Amino acid sequence: MNHKVRFGLVIAIVVAVAVLVTLLPIIIDQSSFQFQRRIPPPGNFVAGDLEYFYVVFTVISTINIGLLVSLLVIYVNIYAKTRSPFTIGLIIFALAFLMKDLTSSPFVVGLFSFRAYGLGPFIFLPGVFEFAALSVLLYLSIKY
Repeated sequence: MNHKVRFGLVIAIVVAVAVLVTLLPIIIDQSSFQFQRRIPPPGNFVAGDLEYFYVVFTVISTINIGLLVSLLVIYVNIYAKTRSPFTIGLIIFALAFLMKDLTSSPFVVGLFSFRAYGLGPFIFLPGVFEFAALSVLLYLSIKY
């Protein structure tokens, strides 16, 4: 399979899964979830902030987790073939970013009843930059 086609396929699958995972709680009846304690927002809360910026942040965060899992699989396969110490560094790099994205994921944060309010577009901009960097790493890892 051509490298560009494989890269496009991986990105398309990761984006599709991220959108599905993000929209799944909206589709499922949320009244059946009893484990999450509802906390009222602060007085200066803007409803549009939560609805749009945090949905975008959830999609980007889930895409980044998918890209990191893909990178981790590629790096482990490369290490199995080459036993290169540099590849161990790449595996550690991918694991560190994966732990960062898993712990900052809105799903995990919401699971423990924490909320972030009033951050606006600053909630998802770091994820956009990380997405760009991880896409380049994934493209280069698939290409070579």
